[in-house]
Amino acid sequence: MYQQGTPAAAAWTYDFGMGNRDEVREFLMSRRAKITPARAGILAAPNRRVPGLRRSEVAALAGVSVEYYAKLERGAIAGASASVLDAIAGALQLDDTERAHLLDLARAADGIPASGRRRRRATRTAVNRPSLQWAVNSIRDAIAFVRNPQQDLLATNELGRAFYSPLLGDGGRTPNLARFQFLDPAARDFYPDWDLFAEMCVAIMRTEAGRDPHDRGLQDLVGELSTRSETFRRLWGAHDVRTHGSGTKRFHHPVAGELVLAYEELAVTAEPGLILMIYTPEPGSPSAQRLRILASWAQTTRTPDHTR
Repeated sequence: MYQQGTPAAAAWTYDFGMGNRDEVREFLMSRRAKITPARAGILAAPNRRVPGLRRSEVAALAGVSVEYYAKLERGAIAGASASVLDAIAGALQLDDTERAHLLDLARAADGIPASGRRRRRATRTAVNRPSLQWAVNSIRDAIAFVRNPQQDLLATNELGRAFYSPLLGDGGRTPNLARFQFLDPAARDFYPDWDLFAEMCVAIMRTEAGRDPHDRGLQDLVGELSTRSETFRRLWGAHDVRTHGSGTKRFHHPVAGELVLAYEELAVTAEPGLILMIYTPEPGSPSAQRLRILASWAQTTRTPDHTR
């Protein structure tokens, strides 16, 4: 299993890219570099040296002056209007998650919470409400768990505990999905598409950082993983963002074997920042049969619940 954070990681205050202005600058520059002139509908000379768009081209597409766009890209985004930000997002062809991230960065620069109300810190105590644990436990035929923005696994149902048995370990610490992904060699077997999972994990954390740039728990986690994982450090520097939403993932469980599961992400509105994730197999599929085997195994072994 992975080791807990090193003293060096704990001592390093990693503030999501050295502050909001730098975060804005790096995000806009990274998005600009991804848009080719052809994709933007711009004729470019064959000997062009810039791989993406120039600042002047983004400004023209957004309908703002080059000087103003240059100011925004230097990180001075405070006070930018919603219409300007929408125009910039359109010029850079941002997807919905990237657009929301840009708005979150602008709100943070203006000192405004990303949501209508400030988050309470989503810690282990947040899932001590019996009704939330009862709701998770009531899900019998699917894997269900609750996580916080720091990727801590706070609550699971019985099938979820069996599913995440490679991560749960001996229960000596709160299981963390990001630490498992980047610091535990067992993750390479558990996630056959490890590289894809790594990109998703970091992009989700990047999105959470934009929503709450003052989340010290997430800052500490980013600092720890950046010092201990070169892959995490590289992916964090890419400034990619995404939300989980829904989709399909592939796993290789040491008991059940290969599982192909659909997932749905549900926000816990009573506890802002907490997410309920549900994994289900396609009915009648080999994965459904293997999940039933895992459920039977869970009942015989009764994996202890370390996340209550």
